[in-house]
Amino acid sequence: MPPAPVFAGRESVLEQEWLDDGTADRFLLDAAGATLVVFVAPDCGNCRLARERLPGMNLPVRRLAWIDAADNRGLVERYEVFHLPSLYLVRDGVFYGAVNAKLEAADIGRQVALALQSYPAELP
Repeated sequence: MPPAPVFAGRESVLEQEWLDDGTADRFLLDAAGATLVVFVAPDCGNCRLARERLPGMNLPVRRLAWIDAADNRGLVERYEVFHLPSLYLVRDGVFYGAVNAKLEAADIGRQVALALQSYPAELP
């Protein structure tokens, strides 16, 4: 799996994991706290921007879980990903849905707070 992203010459303060079709469910079900699941692709310019910016942001989540959309079609279909990058929120094994936000900490923070007020569901 790719190395953890580096932001502005320093390691991220957020935990980071690369997940795939075989590891995502177990990891997300067992992970304590909030996880921002981020679908990216290597040939996507906005995804590269997300990989550079998200790790250095002060976000209300414990970790980032990266998923390569090009290699994990099963997860892409289950999460109904239709644009990249796509962000989703999972907390304590419970799915809170898509986080539709600009790649800015304040906007992501607001959308995470709104998502946590919604009715949770099982993982897709």
